[in-house]
Amino acid sequence: MNACRLPLYYRAMLLRQSPALAGMHLQWFAAEDEGRTEDPSEHKLRKAREEEGRVAKSQEVPSAIVLLAAIIVLAFFAPYYVRTFRAMMVFFLQRSGSAENLLEGGLFVAFLQFFARLTLPVFAACFVAAIFANVIQFGFLFTVKPITPDLNKIIPNISRFVERVAFSTEALFNLAKSVFKVLAVCLIAYLNIRSEFGRIVGMVHAPFLQAAEGIAGIAFRIILESALFLLVLSFFDFLFQKHLHIESLKMTRQEVILERKDLDGDPLVRQRLRQRMRELLRQNIPRAVPQADVVVTNPTHFAVALEYNKITQDYPMVTAKGQDEIALHIRRIARENDVPVIENKPLARQLYAEVEIGEIIDKDHKYCNAVVALYRQVFELDKKKQSRIRQAAG
Repeated sequence: MNACRLPLYYRAMLLRQSPALAGMHLQWFAAEDEGRTEDPSEHKLRKAREEEGRVAKSQEVPSAIVLLAAIIVLAFFAPYYVRTFRAMMVFFLQRSGSAENLLEGGLFVAFLQFFARLTLPVFAACFVAAIFANVIQFGFLFTVKPITPDLNKIIPNISRFVERVAFSTEALFNLAKSVFKVLAVCLIAYLNIRSEFGRIVGMVHAPFLQAAEGIAGIAFRIILESALFLLVLSFFDFLFQKHLHIESLKMTRQEVILERKDLDGDPLVRQRLRQRMRELLRQNIPRAVPQADVVVTNPTHFAVALEYNKITQDYPMVTAKGQDEIALHIRRIARENDVPVIENKPLARQLYAEVEIGEIIDKDHKYCNAVVALYRQVFELDKKKQSRIRQAAG
């Protein structure tokens, strides 16, 4: 047996033994094993995002950005934090010697106030950073679908564990990523401590505040460099998660065909509708074209008939239009009934594509000026024709 087919084989055996597992999500298995080789359509991507809340998202991006935001806030507000912490220590140490003060409820209120002053700036920055980190990944999206209980996702089975752990590329990638992060952070800490080792040893004889400031500076540099490293790593993790997201939404060829039928309708039905429309147009053409004032052509692909009846309407109206064979039919009827046929490729194409039969081209229509110019050309042709008739009669 081919080794690459083992996961599918074991799954088939499990499904045969337990029909209840047949409702498991296909995303638990490799796309190729399920025959899902086609890239997901825009409709499926949009449906997964809007209805299921499934998007390409890396957890490393929010973690790195939140950590970086907290570090930046601590750096900018360091003097404020030192003053607040010192005031808090003085406040509680002055009252620690009295039992009456310890029993007062005001100490708890004071604790809450100091706690809020120390934590709110960091919490606010982390909250904004977390929202920003998710927005830059998949935009604004609010849905409760991912946290909605789904029994199909919590069915205990061995195949899910085997696929996700033993045979999963994602599991191997996450393991390698975790090991790499630990090693990288340890390396960053080692290099920083080694470069400052002499200074750290000398802090034994330094005043307390000076030593604390030196240790804090080294720790801050280690955390900042680690956060920047994690931010770079999160970019590659996002690319990998995006790849996994696309893989999980891949479709079989049959699913692609069925989706196109659902969105566009059955091709046979569309063909019948087009055929029926052509028949209706052909039935109307013999009546509409002879009464038209002009037929504007492409000249071979499109033909549009316009009529302007001063008694019944104030503006010209499209009375017939057609493409290819129907356009030839319109031109033939127009010539048989002595209706002017004028070639205007852009206007004919635009009127055919954007103006429906029976639509009035009034003064606010975007093709009004072009139609007016067309009718001027018709009037000029009519004048020349009347002049020739008079000359022939004279």
